[in-house]
Amino acid sequence: MLTSSPSRRAVLAGAAAVAAVAGVPVLAGRARAAGASGYRWRNVVIGGTGFITGVLFHPRVRGLAYARTDIGGAYRWDGRRESWVPLLDHIGWDDWNLLGVEAMAVDPAHPDRLYLACGTYAQTWADNGAVLRSDDRGATWRRTDLTVRLGANEDGRGTGERLLVDPRDSDTLWLGTRHDGLLKSTDRGARWAPAGGFPATPSATGQGVTFLVATGRTVYAGWGDGGDTNLFRTSDGVTWEVVPGQPSGTAARVPIRAAYDRHARELYVTYADAPGPNGQSDGSVHKLRTAGDEWTEVTPAKPDAGSADTFGYGGLAVDARRPGTVVVSTNNRWAAVDTLYRSTDGGRSWRSLKETAVLDVSETPYLKWGEDEPKFGWWIQALALDPYDSHHLVYGTGATLYGTRDLRHWAPRVRGLEETSVTQLVSPPTGRAHLISGARDIGVMYHERLTSSPARGMATNPVSGSATGLAQAARRPAYVVRAGWGENGNGAASHDGGRTWRPFASQPGIAEDAPGPIAVNADGSVLLWSFAHWDGTTYPAHRSADDGATWSEVPSFPKGAVPVADPADPALFYAYDTATGTLFASTDGGRSFAARASGLPAGDSQFKVVAAPGRTGDLWLSAKRNGLHRSTDGGRSFTAVESCRASYTLGFGRAAAGAAYPAIYQVGSTGAITAVYRSDDEARTWVRINDDDHQWGWTGETVTGDPRVYGRVYLATNGRGIQYGEPA
Repeated sequence: MLTSSPSRRAVLAGAAAVAAVAGVPVLAGRARAAGASGYRWRNVVIGGTGFITGVLFHPRVRGLAYARTDIGGAYRWDGRRESWVPLLDHIGWDDWNLLGVEAMAVDPAHPDRLYLACGTYAQTWADNGAVLRSDDRGATWRRTDLTVRLGANEDGRGTGERLLVDPRDSDTLWLGTRHDGLLKSTDRGARWAPAGGFPATPSATGQGVTFLVATGRTVYAGWGDGGDTNLFRTSDGVTWEVVPGQPSGTAARVPIRAAYDRHARELYVTYADAPGPNGQSDGSVHKLRTAGDEWTEVTPAKPDAGSADTFGYGGLAVDARRPGTVVVSTNNRWAAVDTLYRSTDGGRSWRSLKETAVLDVSETPYLKWGEDEPKFGWWIQALALDPYDSHHLVYGTGATLYGTRDLRHWAPRVRGLEETSVTQLVSPPTGRAHLISGARDIGVMYHERLTSSPARGMATNPVSGSATGLAQAARRPAYVVRAGWGENGNGAASHDGGRTWRPFASQPGIAEDAPGPIAVNADGSVLLWSFAHWDGTTYPAHRSADDGATWSEVPSFPKGAVPVADPADPALFYAYDTATGTLFASTDGGRSFAARASGLPAGDSQFKVVAAPGRTGDLWLSAKRNGLHRSTDGGRSFTAVESCRASYTLGFGRAAAGAAYPAIYQVGSTGAITAVYRSDDEARTWVRINDDDHQWGWTGETVTGDPRVYGRVYLATNGRGIQYGEPA
């Protein structure tokens, strides 16, 4: 159980706990440019980088749109600034699971109303989901906790909206769940109960309801648990029936999305043989003339089961202004690359938009992925058409949101939307860049400016996927090394401070399947690389003294531990064995390790040891709820830091004026509040530097200060990118 944070929201939640059970909503807050902490918080701009699972234009308000993501919250489009406004940054440490948005809904009759169904995981270890509802377009929220789990970051997260305002009554809402059937609320989301009469039987492992859509006064529900019966409807909100004549077979196993052409009175449905976004190899598109229950298959192109060109269908949008105009997307089409198909005659004929597309990714260069030109996209399940502009079309990928105004020229539309899951941060003491970062999926980036996407894009040579390690030689900052999943080896070095990279000349065989954290000693002469597989299997660490040309095993290094270089003495390395609570040290440049302090907190692989810059043997151990511990003798002994009740991650930055010790930044707690703190007096006292409106869910991965700018701190989040704060 994570520690609670009695912020303004938590106090309200505690005071209203009994009321919330009875259905009275709990108040939530709004995001502001600067909070009560006296710090101004902004995103380090990368540009998108995550799976945008849904985009929703309001049908009655020009320019009003919302986006949902699988782990990074929800956003509202600000047309005046042409950027997205994050709506859930107030979500705190305890409620991290709510940053995944399963579904969203707007009320056509009340433009300021917005509803979100939140819950990242439906696994047994995750907390239950919640419905957030707003009367001011997401500026403030009221919350009702559910008794079921939602799965915004699980298979099927790119299906349609599972949340719907009933077309007959704005006070009635429907919520489709994965494993608990259909829920209904008659008081605008304050109370929820199972919807009576819904005929499908929930499964503990299935998809459940994949979408809810209104056609006039009738509500349709897609059902994703397989079989030939996967579409239901109700015309009175009480009695549900199977939609007659619905398509069957493998290509129509899972209904993905649905959209209604109210002019032609036709309901379009995209199908696939799996929920996606991965694992689809077949699919189809069908339309239903609702007046007579007449079905017509209108699939633009059939997957070729005998070749590599297999795919399903995902995104779907109809033109509110032009009858018979519809756009669909392929999904999981890796061989020929996914595309959008557009029809202006009700699906009788289609035109692929990919072949004529001109993609401009100059604002987010990483989208080239190390190649000359960007790909049109993948994981295309979010697709939306502006109801006021027939040529304004947007679609989401696994990394961005593309938009067009003429159906030919496309560019990312992700200003303000940052969804990266960040794992590594280094702030160099010298050089052109103040920050180098490593993240899941997009690897390593060199941030010459904090306010624009890195001009060089993601690190190439080799193209790097998820980063597992990033380190800089303390006394030779031009030398930086990285580890992670790559196309030409899983490790690389830079001799110009992270601007350019080259792969190691060789790598240990285990690095191919289990790249882990990497360290470089103070003068850059020795590399130490640890290895761990995603399933938890650990392997011996390896050492290189020739810039990665050759490697040798280090049997005495604790398997799976994170290597830490002493920032002043090139001969010293450290490693913390989290299984036994023992600090190991090497005095011979990483050739051998011996145990020093023991009996320290154990049992959690996320315990972290950080070395204070410019000092030998000054080590800090963040042991989560076991507190913060310090050693000034190279790990021979540790003393608990009394000012901290919990410490999850810790880093250092430029010292305050007149201070002899670097500023310390941590995510932890000094009492009951889990937050971001700074200490200017060697951890004797702390000041909280974030506030209730800037919490970003779980932030326990890594934090570091800027060694050149006092007060500036960089914070890794799991879904809201890199946040950086400065005194306001």
